[in-house]
Amino acid sequence: MQALLDVILPVFGVIGMGYLAVRLGYFKDSAVDGLMSFTQSFAIPCLLFSAIAKLDLAQSFDPRLLFSFYTGATAGFLAGMLGARFIFGREWEDSVAIGFCCLFSNSLMLGLPITERAYGADALQANYAIVAMHSPFCYGLGITAMEIVRARGTGQSPARLVLTVGRAMFRNALILGILLGFVVNLGGIPLPAPVTGTLDLMVRAALPAALFGLGGVLVRYRPEGDLKVIGWVVAASLVLHPATVWLMGRATDLGQAGFRSAVLTAAMAPGVNGYIFANMYGRARRVAASSVLLGTGLSVITIWLWLAVIP
Repeated sequence: MQALLDVILPVFGVIGMGYLAVRLGYFKDSAVDGLMSFTQSFAIPCLLFSAIAKLDLAQSFDPRLLFSFYTGATAGFLAGMLGARFIFGREWEDSVAIGFCCLFSNSLMLGLPITERAYGADALQANYAIVAMHSPFCYGLGITAMEIVRARGTGQSPARLVLTVGRAMFRNALILGILLGFVVNLGGIPLPAPVTGTLDLMVRAALPAALFGLGGVLVRYRPEGDLKVIGWVVAASLVLHPATVWLMGRATDLGQAGFRSAVLTAAMAPGVNGYIFANMYGRARRVAASSVLLGTGLSVITIWLWLAVIP
């Protein structure tokens, strides 16, 4: 119960403040778009750039950590996609979008603050290693799968597929922030004090603003229709993904710090990126939106349960 009060509720309290502020009309819905644009395109890319530029790559990028987490993510994607197709009879394009919701856990807006509150700021090294690969891996897998199913029967060349995937990924500000962080880190490039000071200010704003904005975004989503599919997505995200990471982490003898970060990050609700991906292709948008809303609400309890069993 103490973890629920001290770790989880403050994070969801900020989300709730954003939700109520928009719901009650004290914060305009149009302002939410601006806030989310600021966090997704500027503040969080700065956070990722700053964290990866300072990261001890040799220590943080444990192959067992990445293997465990992304095996779980891939299992969630396949369960979501194949379940949507063969259990619920959705079209392949819808199925890929539904699979993406199970793939892309909210590693940033929920994973980072909850891990920090649970285990301290020093525990975030493994989180940043996961996050560094998160957008490239998830968007790479999701876009590739979607383009393959869209191209069936059209004779699209593999070269064109690669170009399509690359173009979509390099338009993503999160990926650009990650890549620039690696350039500075690997190149040993020193950053002037005014630059680091500016980044520090942006980083401090990133997570609180993102959590408040997430609450505002959730006002737009309504849990309606497709409830069986939505339940499937939520189960894959909140149960299958972290359970698979747990098994893989134990099988590979992953250290305690990495194990905690991997399982807890995997236990996060579907991220807003699930809806962004569905909206980008105009597929399964209602399922994606409702999964983000219901998954975020239910994760208050499931994260508490995972925290109780993680050693």
